[in-house]
Amino acid sequence: CFKEYYRVLKPGRWMTVEFSNSQASVWNAIQEAIQRAGFVIANVAALDKKQGTFNAVTTTTAVKQDLIISAYKPSAKMHREMEYHQNTEETVWTFLREHLAKLPVFLGKKGQAETIVERTPRVLFDRMVAYHVQHGLVVPLSSGEFQAKVIQHFPMRDGMAFLESQVAEYDQKRLLAKEFIQLKLFVADENSAIEWLRQQLMTKPQTRQELHPKYMKEIQHIAKHELLPELDELLAQNFLLYEGAGDVPSQIHSYLSTNYKDLRNLEKSDSRLKEKAMNRWYVPDPHKQADLEKLREKSLLREFAQYKSQLEGNRKKLRQFRTEAIRAGFKTAWKDKDYETIVQVGERLPEKVLQEDDKLLMYYDNALHRLGR
Repeated sequence: CFKEYYRVLKPGRWMTVEFSNSQASVWNAIQEAIQRAGFVIANVAALDKKQGTFNAVTTTTAVKQDLIISAYKPSAKMHREMEYHQNTEETVWTFLREHLAKLPVFLGKKGQAETIVERTPRVLFDRMVAYHVQHGLVVPLSSGEFQAKVIQHFPMRDGMAFLESQVAEYDQKRLLAKEFIQLKLFVADENSAIEWLRQQLMTKPQTRQELHPKYMKEIQHIAKHELLPELDELLAQNFLLYEGAGDVPSQIHSYLSTNYKDLRNLEKSDSRLKEKAMNRWYVPDPHKQADLEKLREKSLLREFAQYKSQLEGNRKKLRQFRTEAIRAGFKTAWKDKDYETIVQVGERLPEKVLQEDDKLLMYYDNALHRLGR
């Protein structure tokens, strides 16, 4: 039925889907069908019927309320440009220019500004990848490369990307907001654990000792199949530690000078500032983040290769694994047009995991389609 809606809707017009089902697998199947029909998903929100409000969600595995999917039919102009620039990086920015124009410019109420999840680089990357995969296009950038380059192509505000034409409106409304509300994250897997750590360290660069007790409380709901790395490994693979060498990084300097009166107006090389900054983890700038992500991806692909070896010559299912390694393996296999690997490994994952993970399901279903199955 979504293909028929796509046929009758004019380019640029919207479709909203509400469905009452708490199973993530049902929601992911609906999202997959919407995207396969040609629509681009612009927002997924939970409907709070008591309050009469919509709340942004980052994962459908933890939502018990009705979910609302908002999607639009891309313009004919974007299709033409994507075709003209295929196999080049320009397809990324062509897609994002249209996509950002469709997203709300400001969310907030009662003097508060809220994160627009769909404008964050990581969600934008996921939407871009989904469009490319559904349309059989090469994904020209890795996650790390995308993080580094998106800030060169679009103005950033509060960790969100905007078009030049949208910035003035956001800035004007942001000035009237007394506080900025971060989205509350539900930690269910490695990816959401990293995002939780990123949110914590963006707000306040911290030592491992400060992070550890809070982190342990957050990971109580990790899925049984998930082999979650230790906190030390997650920190080392995704963030940077200041150990006293060189000047205090600007991320730590900004926090300390804002929150400690005796540390204001000090040079980054001041010994008092360096002492207070010691052993704090912080979020790297986008270029260093890209380098970290390349190293992390190599590590994930090594683990994926181990899983492939485990599955050779037997019919066993993978019971426990690092989901991020499977995602990285599927992404690389898709880039290499190795659809058989995606299907073979996908068939050995627990059915519930495959159906409830939107990224794994996207690669698996599209690989089946490419193989004519």
